[in-house]
Amino acid sequence: MSQSLPVVTVVIAARPGQAEVRSVAASQALDYPREKLEIIVARGKQPAIQRNRAVEAATGELIYFLDDDSIPPTDNLKRGVAHFTDAKVCLLGGPNLCPPDAPPIEHAFAATMGTWLAFGPSRARYAAVGAVRESSEKELILCNLLARREAFLKAGGFDEALYPNEENALMDALQAAGGKLLYDPAFYVHRRPRPNISAFVKMLMTYGRGRAEQFRRHPTLGSAPNFVPPLFCVYLVALFAGPLLPPWVWWPLLAYLAVLLLQAVAATARKTSVARLAFLIFLSHVCYGTGFWKGLLTKFKSREEQAAVSVDLEKVQTV
Repeated sequence: MSQSLPVVTVVIAARPGQAEVRSVAASQALDYPREKLEIIVARGKQPAIQRNRAVEAATGELIYFLDDDSIPPTDNLKRGVAHFTDAKVCLLGGPNLCPPDAPPIEHAFAATMGTWLAFGPSRARYAAVGAVRESSEKELILCNLLARREAFLKAGGFDEALYPNEENALMDALQAAGGKLLYDPAFYVHRRPRPNISAFVKMLMTYGRGRAEQFRRHPTLGSAPNFVPPLFCVYLVALFAGPLLPPWVWWPLLAYLAVLLLQAVAATARKTSVARLAFLIFLSHVCYGTGFWKGLLTKFKSREEQAAVSVDLEKVQTV
């Protein structure tokens, strides 16, 4: 059986000097032949560059990208590699789920990200949605992503000027070249959401900034829906900071609030209240939109600055 399995390299991006990398122990516990498993921790301050260097040094036919706090179930790799018998499949992903024992506030954040109104099709990154299917960058996420190394390198790897959204740009390129991206709701990891509201807000703004930067470097029609939150922010500013406006101008806001309430009621089974969930969904739109506007104005690092980024690679024992 092990003779037919491909060699897999687990790539984990971590910070310099980070003492605890929880995904290392989880990777060592994977039910996969030891001689077919390689684990590389790439330490640095720019994850896209760290991951590229790790893939270049990897020996695996497949690369399993995990964040430093991603905890896959032990059978994840065997489930994942089975999808790569189709030679056109170049990427496989699935959700990152809130652990059952996480605090209520973290379940509230997870419930928010798992709603249609907050994250649209990208809710599949935070909740197990549907069945195995061909997918797109809207549903897959880098903290739990299995990639064919050859296709990754042929596409040029991650755009080193981007973080986050380096994986989204790569996935668009792979699909444009005819590659298949798969989503498997049972191919998941447990990962804690942000621990408090301040960290949640920062994450949302980072996501918005990353999408705007991705659009600037790799514009596609797929990013068009991501302009809705920043335009919503402009609408809110016009309502509350502008002169007295006719009543009909408020109708879209009233319709939005009605839909917001319905979405919050529909999702309350996920360990949070209607009021909290409604507030967090609204917050996600405002913070994402604000971050998007910021991302339209950021300055990218030059190639020389990217090349100067230091990366330390550590190969971890798998036995």
